[in-house]
Amino acid sequence: MKNRLKELRARDGLTQGGLAERLDVSRQTVNALESGKYDPSLPLAFRIAAVFELPIEQIFEPD
Repeated sequence: MKNRLKELRARDGLTQGGLAERLDVSRQTVNALESGKYDPSLPLAFRIAAVFELPIEQIFEPD
């Protein structure tokens, strides 16, 4: 699954650690999400969408 996490995180001036803290996950999880090694659970995808104030489909798209 492709995502815009790195782009959106940079736009908002967040580090991986800062985003991880807001999402209540580890920095390694954010890194894995950004690199496409991990697809988020539905609850995590909703938390990510809430942080960036965007619909899920504007953050994630299928390969």
